[in-house]
Amino acid sequence: MSLTLLFPLILLGGWLASRLFTSLKLPPVLGMLLCGILLGSLGDKVWPAGLIEMEPFLKNFALVVILLRAGLGLRRKVLNQVGPTALAMSILPCLFEGSTLTLLLHYFLEFSWPIAGLTAFMLSAVSPAVVVPAMLNLSEKGYGQKRQVPTLVLAGASVDDVLAITFFSVFLGMASQEGIHWTSGLWELPRSLIFGILPGIVLGLALTYLFKKHHQTIRATEKTLILLMFALLLVYTGTLMHSAALLGVMTVGFLLLEKAEPVAHELAAKLAKIWIFAEIILFMLIGMKVDPKVAMQAGPEAIILITLGLMARSIGVWVATLRSTLTSKEKLFCVCAYLPKATVQAALGSVPLSKGIPGGETILALAVLSVLFTAPIGLLAIRILGPKLLDEDGTETL
Repeated sequence: MSLTLLFPLILLGGWLASRLFTSLKLPPVLGMLLCGILLGSLGDKVWPAGLIEMEPFLKNFALVVILLRAGLGLRRKVLNQVGPTALAMSILPCLFEGSTLTLLLHYFLEFSWPIAGLTAFMLSAVSPAVVVPAMLNLSEKGYGQKRQVPTLVLAGASVDDVLAITFFSVFLGMASQEGIHWTSGLWELPRSLIFGILPGIVLGLALTYLFKKHHQTIRATEKTLILLMFALLLVYTGTLMHSAALLGVMTVGFLLLEKAEPVAHELAAKLAKIWIFAEIILFMLIGMKVDPKVAMQAGPEAIILITLGLMARSIGVWVATLRSTLTSKEKLFCVCAYLPKATVQAALGSVPLSKGIPGGETILALAVLSVLFTAPIGLLAIRILGPKLLDEDGTETL
C-alpha cells in the first residue's frame, strides 16, 4: 500500500474510531489503538518504506506536542505542593515493578539476570502517551485540583519513563556484552536527567525572551511553529546524547508559563488544536506496531507475570503516596493512572530481538501483550473511575 493512500486511511480510521468510541462512552484513544491494531494486522502489505522511515519522527512529534501541553500547564506553586510525593512517584513504582519482574523472569522463565532486567524495566515503563492526555483532560474539567492529583501523576510519570529506559539501557549493554558494568551504567540516570533538563532550561529562557520581546510582531501561530521546531531539535539532540530530552521539552513549557504567562496561554490553545491530529497519528501507529499473534505466543503465563508486575507497581504507588495528604480514593486513582503501557513497549520491545539477545521473540511477545492488556484497562480505569475518585469542586472525597 502506498503512503499516499495509507496516511489518509490512518487519519480517517483513527477519527472514525475515536468518534465511535466516544458515542459508546469509551475512551476515544482506545478506539484509535484498536483501529491501528486492525490496520496493522494486514501485515507487511500495509507498511510502505516511507512510513517506516517517518514513524519515529511522527511519534516524537506527537509526544512533543503533548509534553509541551503538559509543561504549559505546570505551575511552580503546584509543583512545590506535590514535590516530595511526585519524587517518590517517579522512583518507587518503577523500582517495585522492575525488581519484581526481574526476579520472576529469572526464576520462572529462566532468563539470565541481565536479560531479565532489561525485559523487566522495558515492561515497567508507564506510557506518557496515554497518561498525559488523560491527566490534562481531568485537570481541564477541574477534577482533583484541591490536592493537584493530575499534576502529581504528570510529574511522576515523566521521570518514571526516564528511570525505566535508563535501567533498560544498562541491562541491554550487559546482555549484549558491550562492557557496561552496572555501577558505571547507573550513572546514566543522573547524567540523562541533567543533560535532558539543562538544554530545556536554556531553550525555555531563550524562547521566553524572544516571545516577550516580539509579542506583538510574531503571531501566535508563528510562535507555535518556532516552539515546535526547537522542541523537535531538542529531542533530536537528546537522542544523540542519550539524555531525557522529553523531560527537557516539558521544562520548556513550564518556563514559558512561569516567565511569559500570556504567551503560554496562546501556545497552549494552538497546541490543543494540533493535538487532535497528533493524537490520531500516535495511537494509530502504536496500534499498528502491535501484533496480536506475537502476543499470543507468550501464553497465559505472560499475563500472570504482567499482572504480578502491575500489583508490585500498585504497591509502589501506595507506598509513594503513603505520607501524602491524598485521600484513600485519590491514592487509588493514582494506582489506576499508573497502569497503562504503550509507548516505551512499542518502541523498545523489538530491540533485544534485533540485537540477537537470547529470548528476543519472547521479550517482544511480552511487550506486545503488555500493551494489549494494560492500555485498555488503564484507559478505562482512568476514564470511568477518575470522575468518581477525584473531586470536581475541591470538597473532601472521604
